Amino acid sequence: MNIKKIGLTALATSLVASSAYAAEVSVSGSAGYTFKTQSGNTEGAGDHGKAFGLDNSLTFSASGEMDNGWSVSAMTATSDIFGLTSNAVTLTMGDLGSVFMGSGYGGIAGGWDGEMPVAYEEVDDGGTTSLSNNLIGSTLDNGSIAYVPPAMSAGGASVQVKLQYAPRAEDAHSTGGTQSGVSAWGSSTSAGVTISHDSGLTLGVYGAEANRETAGTSRDLFEGSWYAKYAMGPVSVGYQTSYSDRGVASASISAGAPATVGTASGIFETEQYSIAFNVNDDLSVSYAKADDTYDAQAGASAGSSTSDNVADVTMSMKSIQMAYSMGSMSIKAYRQKTDNANYDTSGGSQTSSEIALGLAF
Repeated sequence: MNIKKIGLTALATSLVASSAYAAEVSVSGSAGYTFKTQSGNTEGAGDHGKAFGLDNSLTFSASGEMDNGWSVSAMTATSDIFGLTSNAVTLTMGDLGSVFMGSGYGGIAGGWDGEMPVAYEEVDDGGTTSLSNNLIGSTLDNGSIAYVPPAMSAGGASVQVKLQYAPRAEDAHSTGGTQSGVSAWGSSTSAGVTISHDSGLTLGVYGAEANRETAGTSRDLFEGSWYAKYAMGPVSVGYQTSYSDRGVASASISAGAPATVGTASGIFETEQYSIAFNVNDDLSVSYAKADDTYDAQAGASAGSSTSDNVADVTMSMKSIQMAYSMGSMSIKAYRQKTDNANYDTSGGSQTSSEIALGLAF
C-alpha cells in the first residue's frame, strides 16, 4: 500500500546540505500461517515435534529524486515481533552507478549464496544448520560500503559487477558519527560478477578476503563461490560450488563431533545442484541436493593449514518443494532431509516438512 508523498528533509540533509524534496514512501509486507513437522535421530532438543506458526513481515521503503538528478532510496525490514532485521540506503548516481550501505542486508554476497532455482526456499531451509555456501560474506556486510557500476552489454549478454569494502571486517554496524575502535580484523574487500545471456544461461562468481591485524596463529579469511544456471522454457537447472576458510586457529575437530562455520578451524566446501519445473503459470516444483564437506586441517592451533588431521565429514541435504500461487495468496511446501547433521559422522539424520499459506500486500 502507498502512503502519500511527504517531505523527507532529514534524509536529504543526511547526504548533502540541500533543500527538502518530495519522496515516495510505501509499506509492503506479507502475512501467513505455517505448519511444520520434524523427526529424526540427531538427539537434538528440537528433533521431534510439530507446530503451527505465523510468518509476518513489514518493509518500509522511501525513495526520491535530488536536485541534481540523482536518487536516494532507503528501506527497513521488520520481523514478526516488529524487530529490525535489515536496513539499507542506496544513492543512485545515474551513469556513475550506485553506492549503498546497510545493516543485516547481506551485502553484495546475497547475489551469490544459494543461487539455485527452487520453487520455495533454499535447500538448507529446515535443515539442522545453514550450508557454508549460504554464509559466505555474512561476516563482511555490516560496516561496509558497496559500489555497483552500470551494467555492461556485450554479445547478447549483460555483465553486472559489484564491489564492497569494509575498513574493519568485524561485521559490526556503526551508527552515524561512531567508529569501530581496536579490532582483531583489518580491512576486507569483496567482488562479484554476474553474466546473464539471452540464451537463458547465467554465470556468477564471487570472492572475498579479510586481513587479520593481531599477531598469532589465526590466518586471513577467504571465501568464494561460483554458479551456473540455465533456463529453457519451463525448466531451470543450476549448479554451484563454494569455498570458505575463515582462518580460525582452534584445535582440530574429530569426525565424531559437530562443527560450526566461523568457529571451527579448517575449510568448508559446498557442491549443490537443483532442477525446477514450472508446470504452469501458477504451479512450480523443484528438487535440490547439496553436499557440504568439512575438512579439518592438521595443526590448526599452530597456524598450519596443510595435510588432513581427521577424515573429512560431508553433511548432505535434499529438498523437494512445490509452490502454487493464486494472485496475492500462495501455498508452498517443502520436505527437507539432512544427513550427518552439523558435519558430524554420528550426528544422525533429520527430516523437516513445512506447509505455508502466504498473503502478500
